[in-house]
Amino acid sequence: MAREGRPCVGSEQLKNVKNQHMNLKWKQAGRLILAVPLLALSSQPGMAAEAQIIENSASSDYPRFGGPDSVTDQLEEDARQKDSLAELQLLPGYFAWKDCLREQHGLSFTVDYTAGIVGATETLGSEDYGSSGAVRFYGSWDLIGRESGNTGTFVWKVENRHRYSDIPASGIAKEIGYIGADFPSLSNIGTRLTNLYWKQNLNQGRLEIIAGFIDTTDWVDIYALASPWTGFSNFVFATGGASMPVPDDAALGAYVNAMITDHIYVSAGLADANADSTDPFNGFDTFFDDHEYFKTAEVGWTTSQDRFYLDNVHLTYWHVDERKDAGVSSGWGLNFSYAHAIGEKWTPFLRAGYAEDGGTLLQKTVSAGLGYHLKDDVSLLGFGVNWGEPNEDTFGSGLDDQYAIELFSRFQVTQNLQVTPDIQLIINPALNPGADQSWLFGVRGRLIF
Repeated sequence: MAREGRPCVGSEQLKNVKNQHMNLKWKQAGRLILAVPLLALSSQPGMAAEAQIIENSASSDYPRFGGPDSVTDQLEEDARQKDSLAELQLLPGYFAWKDCLREQHGLSFTVDYTAGIVGATETLGSEDYGSSGAVRFYGSWDLIGRESGNTGTFVWKVENRHRYSDIPASGIAKEIGYIGADFPSLSNIGTRLTNLYWKQNLNQGRLEIIAGFIDTTDWVDIYALASPWTGFSNFVFATGGASMPVPDDAALGAYVNAMITDHIYVSAGLADANADSTDPFNGFDTFFDDHEYFKTAEVGWTTSQDRFYLDNVHLTYWHVDERKDAGVSSGWGLNFSYAHAIGEKWTPFLRAGYAEDGGTLLQKTVSAGLGYHLKDDVSLLGFGVNWGEPNEDTFGSGLDDQYAIELFSRFQVTQNLQVTPDIQLIINPALNPGADQSWLFGVRGRLIF
């Protein structure tokens, strides 16, 4: 049921709002070259209340579980008023209408487009760069229990990932002989489903049940810098540190998350180990017929639930069944993570993983680093160092240990545009014995609507 309040602005009113405010206000104009192509579509953010972006980062009065890439958390971040290099807002009337839908009807959605390019030295063949794009449409609809906090929410996300060059950005890891995933969100997989599930909050949000087609990386081994869309590009700094055999997205399964005290939480679930995000509904057959599952159990501590992935220490156990048709052995492992925000600026982290078989990329991994928020709370500097030992069950014995160093800086250019340059040093890429090291230079841009 809609909440009381002003009616959502109609399309003709949106047109009038936009036409009334065509003067742009710039800040630090010499630094805004990347924003110039957007001017024709832009208008000044300081306008009537109907065209304001909400300043509260939460679309609900109740806390949530999940990582920075989970749909509900990403939607909150998309809607939040941000400091940016340019005081520039694309289509303010449109965003005001979206805010109204969320506030009065519990319906939130975003369309975003991410593009990236990465080049590398010391490649195995002729390909030394890759570029890709990805368009996503994701949202959530609070259908029951909005006033009580025991909210029932329908969640979805669909994508299309496509390459611009001969290889996608994600293909650069193979070209340098690196056992790992780099720029994994910028592949050439085509149209795919990521999420289609029901999320039920109970006990005023302290208990959460998720069931349907899920992305397990939204609920397992999370921390603030884990997103390959807005954080580190190298997946050794994300879920599992490349030592966890996470299924493909849109894995049919279920998770239960619960705060058992004000600071201690538990999370457990299982998902189809044979998921295929390009043919998700085949998951009904593989889930109920093959009985090959990826299972996790996690216990952790956080300062409070509303800072779930900002201040978090946890230990995760996982087990995966043998995948007979894929020829992948069963396995198990442990992952540890510590991350803690200091003074709202610094976020140091220490993460480690161990795998016993299971088809993982690495069988041992340790990562350390930090994030630092610049003058505003959105632009971010991230630095990480990783050591990884390739999994002998997957790749055989005798391979060198690998080392990865990554530095990125995410700039909030406008309210709608982020640009993230990235540099990496890969030492001893295990499948490229002729190279002692390889340098990667990349940049990502993300535009939201």
